[in-house]
Amino acid sequence: MSNLKTTEQPAPLFTKENYIWMLIGGVVIAVGMFLMAGGKNTDPTTFDPNVVYSKTRITVAPIVIIAGILIEIYAIFKKPKQA
Repeated sequence: MSNLKTTEQPAPLFTKENYIWMLIGGVVIAVGMFLMAGGKNTDPTTFDPNVVYSKTRITVAPIVIIAGILIEIYAIFKKPKQA
């Protein structure tokens, strides 16, 4: 009798589909950061609240970033399809 144990490799934690969703989430977060960073004053000595507090920077960009985070959470918890 031999005491050789057969060890099976555990299934990988993430599949290719998980990594694709993670990449999509990262791109969405990057787009949100880009939207939040936009805009500058033409004259640096004056303050223009319409540029600093624009709808894109205050409303749209945070929503896009939160959507990216939700995509990342989905990517992490997504289970692989059973064959």
